[in-house]
Amino acid sequence: MPVESLGIAATKDATSVAEPAPQLTVVRVTVDDPRVEPLLRELAHEYATRYGRAADGELNRYPAEEFAPPHGELLLLLEGGEPVAGGAYRRYDERTAELKRIWTHSGHRRRGLARRVVAELERSAAERGYRRIHLTTGPRQPEARGLYLATGYTPLFDVSADPETIGPLPFEKGL
Repeated sequence: MPVESLGIAATKDATSVAEPAPQLTVVRVTVDDPRVEPLLRELAHEYATRYGRAADGELNRYPAEEFAPPHGELLLLLEGGEPVAGGAYRRYDERTAELKRIWTHSGHRRRGLARRVVAELERSAAERGYRRIHLTTGPRQPEARGLYLATGYTPLFDVSADPETIGPLPFEKGL
């Protein structure tokens, strides 16, 4: 079997192993942390591309303090010190956290990073005493819809209906 097919870097002596991928680090941040800028910039682009002017203001809909302790959290996954994914939650009601701003850097998609972000947010929300998660995603975000279905969220809409006829797609999950 060729060395390359075993995941080993080919060298002159074929004894070197490929460098391992950098570790992911979870950091809790505030909205004004400079490392959050790629998340906000890419989400703004995604929203504008998919929804046009209807997306104006979505990222400014909630004050930054809603995504900070004691009722919320904003976290980033860093790889090699650079943000590659992130997300947040805010208080929806006394028992329920609302997930928002789930993001994976455009250069790091298809690696399961969004699943990791969702799991980290769920763990944090449970530690803060929340018992349920609520969220909505837009009808033109099939990747997000698929993520929430794959991670155990219950759709609160008819999944066989055309998403464009529903509007925001609501989901929930018990913690």
